[in-house]
Amino acid sequence: MATDVTRRKFLRGAGIGIAAGAALSSLSAEAAEPNGPIKIVGVCCSPRKGKTTAQALGICLEAAKAVAPEQVDVELVELAGLKIPAELVAGIPLEAGQVDDFPQVAAKLSDPRVAAIIVGSPVYFANMTALCKAFIDRCGMFRKKNFALSGKVAGVVAVGGVRSGGQELVIQSVQAALFCHEMLVVGDGRPTGHFGARLWNDGSDDISNDGFGVTTAENLGRHVAEVALARKTA
Repeated sequence: MATDVTRRKFLRGAGIGIAAGAALSSLSAEAAEPNGPIKIVGVCCSPRKGKTTAQALGICLEAAKAVAPEQVDVELVELAGLKIPAELVAGIPLEAGQVDDFPQVAAKLSDPRVAAIIVGSPVYFANMTALCKAFIDRCGMFRKKNFALSGKVAGVVAVGGVRSGGQELVIQSVQAALFCHEMLVVGDGRPTGHFGARLWNDGSDDISNDGFGVTTAENLGRHVAEVALARKTA
């Protein structure tokens, strides 16, 4: 009986993957509707819900929305509290009773209107969080489904505990994975114009005092939206 339950859960995840690939493959047709807004999704990979990484992504999404309020919809997806077992990537099925919440995340990314994704992670020992790595590994299902994320715009946000605490290392590590999907990876736009949004949590769980970091987040959100909208109208 346990084996049957495990198999059902495993197949359920695989089924979501197939549906995600099919939906994303139709993006170019559906998102091209002249009056239909595109969607930009921020994925927060912090295990702490609603904290500084989510705040940073919120700044990005607000700036993206401001580019063209009638043409851009935004959504923040927080992975905190979700179970995203990475072993499925290696073909290891779920154990009896083991929970997998990734299908619900995949379903959001499978919305045909999604034209851009912004991934955010705190800096843990100069790299992304384990939750972020699990998310990235599980997104391999999109690559297997005819590179379903190909052509979408992507940006990365990193929040560290000190000013130069590995934010750019995290950004480049996440970007490397996004390149594998043939995504159009962009950095924060002018005037900061580098790799992505880089913010500093000074220990107060409030990034609003980091004026430069907030500017990079605003510039990233704006740049992502501008590129995504340009692709829609091209």
